[in-house]
Amino acid sequence: MSKLEMVYLAAAGLTGIVPSFGSLPNLHDFDLGYNQLEAGDWSFLSSLANCTQLKKLALDANFLQGTLPSSVGNLPSQLNWLWLRQNKLSGTIPSEIGNLKSLSVLYLDENMFSGSIPPTIGNLSNLVVLSLAQNNLSGLIPDSIGNLAQLTEFHLDGNNFNGSIPSNLGQWRQLEKLDFSHNSFGGSLPSEVFNISSLSQSLDLSHNLFTGPIPLEIGNLINLGSISISNNRLTGEIPSTLGKCVLLEYLHMEGNLLTGSIPRSFMNLKSIKELDLSCNSLSGKVPEFLTLLSSLQKLNLSFNDFEGPIPSNGVFGNASRVILAGNYRLCANDPGYSLPLCPESGSQSKHKSTILKIVIPIAVSVVISLLCLMAVLIERRKQKPCLQQSSVNMRKISYEDIAKATDEFSPTNLVGLGSFGAVYNGMLPFETNPVAIKVSDLNKYGAPTSFNAECEALRYIRHRNLVKIITLCSTIDPNGYDFKALVFQYMPNGSLEMWLHPEDHGHEILTGKRPTDEKFNDGLSLHDRVDAAFPHRVTEILDPNMLHNDLDGGNSELMQSCLLPLVKVALMCSMASPKDRLGMAQVSTELHSIKQAFLELSSGGKVV
Repeated sequence: MSKLEMVYLAAAGLTGIVPSFGSLPNLHDFDLGYNQLEAGDWSFLSSLANCTQLKKLALDANFLQGTLPSSVGNLPSQLNWLWLRQNKLSGTIPSEIGNLKSLSVLYLDENMFSGSIPPTIGNLSNLVVLSLAQNNLSGLIPDSIGNLAQLTEFHLDGNNFNGSIPSNLGQWRQLEKLDFSHNSFGGSLPSEVFNISSLSQSLDLSHNLFTGPIPLEIGNLINLGSISISNNRLTGEIPSTLGKCVLLEYLHMEGNLLTGSIPRSFMNLKSIKELDLSCNSLSGKVPEFLTLLSSLQKLNLSFNDFEGPIPSNGVFGNASRVILAGNYRLCANDPGYSLPLCPESGSQSKHKSTILKIVIPIAVSVVISLLCLMAVLIERRKQKPCLQQSSVNMRKISYEDIAKATDEFSPTNLVGLGSFGAVYNGMLPFETNPVAIKVSDLNKYGAPTSFNAECEALRYIRHRNLVKIITLCSTIDPNGYDFKALVFQYMPNGSLEMWLHPEDHGHEILTGKRPTDEKFNDGLSLHDRVDAAFPHRVTEILDPNMLHNDLDGGNSELMQSCLLPLVKVALMCSMASPKDRLGMAQVSTELHSIKQAFLELSSGGKVV
């Protein structure tokens, strides 16, 4: 056994405490990854100091927990690989780790390390891969990190780092992949990072607090395949120098404050597969040159201020690959998009006029017959809506009534978009309360059939849990096109899904308040406010919209079976100490039970 050189027991189903292997002086590869081993008193780590030939130590994906001892710095000096990822290690990263100067690969990610990066990590000048991602690390990146000039991959994503990125990172010439996403870095984007011409795999600075314009130096990343600077607070126009990054396949810039138009230089991005510019303030026309990007598979331009017609070719030929929602001045020639149809251009009108001049002398009698038939059909539609007056006494309304109620179908009145139309809120002169107006988009395939089917269903169905229909409108709009709309009682409490699945909407749905409300001064947190009222005064902190008259006493079945357990889960999930919080499995079980109770109360019977 003393001559043993390799121990490879990865994914072997091992349990218990890692034993001592110090009696194996010739051991150079030691892999116990993906088991269920525990550290115990960490004596095994000290014993490995006797394995003077050890070059690779892999203990990843086990049950190692507690603080990583300083004895890690006593491991053999020629150790090349150290894998401790996917464990439950906590506390600070020991500064003695800087003694392992031969390390080329160090994985400490997906643990619970806290505190800051020890400056001694700058001693590991031979590091090629460094991953500290998915921990609870915070503070500033030490300047000594600039000594790691051999790095090809550097991962700090999913921590709580703040401040700016050290400028000396720009000296690195081997780096291929850099991920600083999901932190709290701020200030302007460091131009030095964009001068690392060796970056070829990906650069991810998303979900931080960066401000200011995008540096022109971004165009220096000519070898890069993926850039994400999304969900920051970047301003100004998109630099045209980005067009130099001709190998880009993925470009994500969504969730910023960018203005201006899409630069023409983007036509050079021939390799681009995904382009996401959504949730900015970009304007102008959607450029025709985007149709020339033959590799483009997904384009998201939603929630900007683009205007005019969208192109018809290239990626725009498949509506499922393009997202344009929230651009209220766009129009389309393809009814497959959820956009208004564009008016005909002058050249199209002239061409049609020429055709009509040729056809009319030949088919004048047919045209007159068709016009007469259309007039009869229109008159019948005006006089006979799909819900017959004999079965439901409804007030007649006109297109003008609905247009006035929705402020000419203003986006401000828009409640949501569906498969066959849009829903607006508004006020009708003969109603004292707001109404919800569902306007069918008859240009969509199946919309007329859907409208008629809904009318037929509402003609016969009556149930206290169905939204009340007030009236309908089936007429012609000012342009001579069919117009159909249903008017329902407006439900001010929003989506039923939000009430059935409160875990997706957080604490604010219970309280109707944000943690920054004035009521939470003097150090009082939302958790403390709710905890003080639970359970006997819980009605004081619940949103009044959630309370009915029978809840004032706090003893109704809904209160006891649903609201109180839901508040209790929220309190347990927001405890100050992570160890005191409910586990995700228990949270899921509790919320499922609350949901079942709510459904049973709503339906009056047991829900299977």
